Amino acid sequence: MAVINFGGVKENVVTRKEFPITKARKVLKDETIAVIGYGVQGPAQALNMKENGFKVIIGQSKKFKKDWNRAVKDGWKPGKDLFDIEEAAKRGTILEMLVSDAAQKTIWPLIKKNLNPGDALYFSHGFSIVYKNQTRIIPPKTVDVLLVAPKGSGTSLRRNFLAGAGINSSFAIEQDATGRARDRCIALGIAIGSGYLFPTSFKHEVYSDLTGERGVLMGALAGIMEAQYEVFRKNGHSPSEAFNETVEELTQSLIKLVAENGMDWMYLNCSATAQRGALDWKPKFKKAVMPVFNEIYRRVKAGDETRRVLTTCSKPNYQDQLAKELNVMANSEMWLAGKATRALRPKETSTKKAKSTRGVAGRKTY
Repeated sequence: MAVINFGGVKENVVTRKEFPITKARKVLKDETIAVIGYGVQGPAQALNMKENGFKVIIGQSKKFKKDWNRAVKDGWKPGKDLFDIEEAAKRGTILEMLVSDAAQKTIWPLIKKNLNPGDALYFSHGFSIVYKNQTRIIPPKTVDVLLVAPKGSGTSLRRNFLAGAGINSSFAIEQDATGRARDRCIALGIAIGSGYLFPTSFKHEVYSDLTGERGVLMGALAGIMEAQYEVFRKNGHSPSEAFNETVEELTQSLIKLVAENGMDWMYLNCSATAQRGALDWKPKFKKAVMPVFNEIYRRVKAGDETRRVLTTCSKPNYQDQLAKELNVMANSEMWLAGKATRALRPKETSTKKAKSTRGVAGRKTY
């Protein structure tokens, strides 16, 4: 493993250089990887592995026609490498549990009865294993239990793969029944197209993932955007100005600079006015939101958030309720303004211009 210094703390990571795709193929040469679920992560992981030369089959319920039809459209052939869940589970030696967390609880009895000694059970989220008192998912002692969690959506994992890049992933081994669990796990991480892999535990993965989704990655980001947009609108700013200053400049310019060079570099390469204001107000935002993050983490660790997910998402009318909630967001003035703004973007976008703006500190270069 490569030793990398992360902010003064040394960590071990696995790179493609030390564990190349050729080694991954050798480790998994006799395996049939059954991807159970063709919804969010399933398509990206399955297609990436297939195009990397691994034997992959899909297990998808026909009840969910959208996902089944998507698999067919993507080139998976019924009866050849596309099956119902039970048949795929019978055929696979590595079963990738990529249905939703709530659905994993529902299909577990079907999966469990088709696990053979020496098989591997793979997750991309620690949810089902960590909260086993709620999910009732307790793997038999005769199988490996693995985790590879890409730090991005299935869409991003696939796009990066097609571009020749990769999304970083965490990995963990909960149970090593065969003595090969670690090699199998890392090989699968390389197979799906990870940029590099860093070790974690099932608990740490699920605690950080659930907190992040409710916090910076989605919940907090959307809430902060809505708050700033509404302040602008109440003070007479037009929808286009409010949206551009709240969302467009962040997503189309600043966040790309942060990704390329870090927040400190972005601060250094903006106007003195922006720089001073950001430095002064950052501590106030941190103080304001710290109690919220502490509450999120406490609820995640206690299992309150998973209980909410399992109870709500398993209701028969959940998809209808979800559609209503998302429609409220989609039809809000802010995101209708966003739709109009996106339509006005140039057809070709590139970060090359952002890279070429590296200039003198104090000059607004974004």
